[in-house]
Amino acid sequence: MNRRQEKYRTEVKKALKEKYNYKSEMGVPKLEKIVINIGVGDASHNSKFLEGAVNDLRTITGQEPIVTKAKKAVAGFKLREGQAIGCKVTLRGDKMYNFLDKLISIALPRLRDFRGVSSKAFDGRGNYSLGLNEQLIFSEITYDDVVKIRGMDVIFVTTAQTNEEAKDLLEGLGLPFRKQS
Repeated sequence: MNRRQEKYRTEVKKALKEKYNYKSEMGVPKLEKIVINIGVGDASHNSKFLEGAVNDLRTITGQEPIVTKAKKAVAGFKLREGQAIGCKVTLRGDKMYNFLDKLISIALPRLRDFRGVSSKAFDGRGNYSLGLNEQLIFSEITYDDVVKIRGMDVIFVTTAQTNEEAKDLLEGLGLPFRKQS
């Protein structure tokens, strides 16, 4: 069992149950899944960009990414329906907690001038989105192997009903939120 998973079971679950007075253990919010998405808009011009993004995502997560395709044509972006425009991975269980641990312990501290993640990126239903500017902050990625430096979206999907509950859950798991001044 991962140390973040252990921390959730021993400390975070208990603290949330006391703070929000849940009657049942099953009512306590938990991290359901983490979805990592890389948009590759210029894949329409060069398929190597999409292959590079898929390889990077596979290396970071240890799971095979799904190629995402355009749902409808947009002439302004020279985009046809069904064209590959990115890739994503959905992590659950042990892989999810391993990725979370790697993100908090290794990747985020490698960001330049890092003071914490924004606490304003909640969606109102207890889910949190985090944007990363480059894939190089993960130690598995070597600069020489990167086709193009890309950003990625990391979405934390929780069972929390409110943003406050979700923030307390993610803070308890160790996600470093920026201090409000």
